[in-house]
Amino acid sequence: MMDMMLPQLPFESRFCSAVDGLKLHVRDYGSALDPGIPAICLPGLTRTSADFGPVASALAAGLNGIKRRVLALDYRGRGLSEYDRNWSNYRLDIENRDVLSVLAAFEINAAIFIGTSRGGLHTMLLSGTRPAVLRGAVLNDIGPVVEPRGMARICGYVGKLPVPHSIADAVGLLKETMSEQFNGLSGEDWEAYARMTFADAVGRMGLRYDRRLMKTLENLDLEQPLPTFWPQFDGLRAVPLLILRGANSDLLSAATLKEMAARHPGAKIHTINGQGHAPLLLDRETITRICGFVAEAEGAARRHLPSSAAMLRN
Repeated sequence: MMDMMLPQLPFESRFCSAVDGLKLHVRDYGSALDPGIPAICLPGLTRTSADFGPVASALAAGLNGIKRRVLALDYRGRGLSEYDRNWSNYRLDIENRDVLSVLAAFEINAAIFIGTSRGGLHTMLLSGTRPAVLRGAVLNDIGPVVEPRGMARICGYVGKLPVPHSIADAVGLLKETMSEQFNGLSGEDWEAYARMTFADAVGRMGLRYDRRLMKTLENLDLEQPLPTFWPQFDGLRAVPLLILRGANSDLLSAATLKEMAARHPGAKIHTINGQGHAPLLLDRETITRICGFVAEAEGAARRHLPSSAAMLRN
């Protein structure tokens, strides 16, 4: 069972435009005047910026470090971002371009990235699309190899879950589909998970993503090996790295984690017991570990500040 969750700070909802004009939503914690290197939070496939409330609050408040601005994104078709008229645009390359649009709109030249599942893939992709911005990376239950068993489970529920009528209904639905993987949650944790998944800012229940996301998964052939991201992961070799894994994960295997550690000898690893894919980032131990890592990554970045500053001027 988890301990008491940390309090959440207020945030501002801000919007900017993607390259194609689509409106993107960002939760903005802290201030651009805060001294710390900003943190950027990138959610999973059907998830939203709401997933990062506790950890974003802790980072913005300066737990284990100094205060910093934290931006948590909603991809197109999720949360408060605009839904795309063309569902086929819900793909990694376009979403990664959207991430770059957010960085440009908020004038972020350097940041520490926290990516859950798909957000971790985007973090790895940034090693090719915008490597100079990376000052640290937290990969939450994701690696260069996506296990077919976990992907099959995800394909089984994306866009197919009914809309619950209440938080109690939502908790029941999540327990029905997730309790085998998440066998270490308290009642408070399940309720927080349900609110993050189904409730909007005023408590109305609904899917927080475009149901047509399921169409992007329909042509996956899980009998064939899925694409891997080893070159993109290897691009993080010079970046401070923390890898989180749910002990019950079916998407990030122990073998892949071992290979990741071998390829990035300086990587730190933290396993969250009683959780699967993807850990909820609600418990104090994990949040404290993330905040401590971010402080260390910031220290490493500042020790190389002259070369970093020169890079940013060019």
